[in-house]
Amino acid sequence: MTPTAPLRAASADGCRAGWIGLSRIPGETVSAWLCASADELVSQLEALEPQPDVLLIDMPIGLPQQGGRSCDQAARERLGARRSSIFPAPIRPVLAAGSWEEACAIREQLEGKRMSKQSWNITAKVREVDALLQARPELRGWLREVHPELSFSTLAGAPLPHPKKTPSGKQLRQALIAATFGAGAYEAVRAQFRRTAVADDDILDAFAALWSAERLLNGLAAVLPTTPEHDATGLSMEIVV
Repeated sequence: MTPTAPLRAASADGCRAGWIGLSRIPGETVSAWLCASADELVSQLEALEPQPDVLLIDMPIGLPQQGGRSCDQAARERLGARRSSIFPAPIRPVLAAGSWEEACAIREQLEGKRMSKQSWNITAKVREVDALLQARPELRGWLREVHPELSFSTLAGAPLPHPKKTPSGKQLRQALIAATFGAGAYEAVRAQFRRTAVADDDILDAFAALWSAERLLNGLAAVLPTTPEHDATGLSMEIVV
């Protein structure tokens, strides 16, 4: 009988230098990469042996033509007081915009309101992931959306009381990572990258996403909403928890 290959999970979070990716096989140490593009990150992960069975990424996947996404609303309801950490996903038409002002004009014409700066600030990376999934449809179902604050909330059993950028919030998230991935796991990844390239909270978020990825492979994760909608290109609008 051929032995079953071990399951490998992977996660990614956007950062100043591009994307930080994490991966591990349970029982082994966490490997980390810093890549300039999502395409480069996927190529790095595909070169692993064994390849990851799933990649969870902290970026909206599946974009509405107008209006909000039910997965974002469900996530906000779960997070309660931390609901503001769920930024509205950009509507698909604004991916064509070259500036915030242009994006605001597009959204105002379609919905009668401007685009928030928070949503615009993630649009370039949303566009990057969307372009990858449009060019490589075989990645759909393998590359899926996660939200780290939801992951931390699920890991802790309740929404965390402090934001991730505060000293108390960072300390609590590091403690959760140490309890899950082992003492020194966060510090080992932190030591590999300059803070000007990867912020502390980017690493924290990547670890939270990796925890959800491993839960997914073990059949323990949930998906918000239970019956996801699909956008005009067929992408599922869902968040893995």
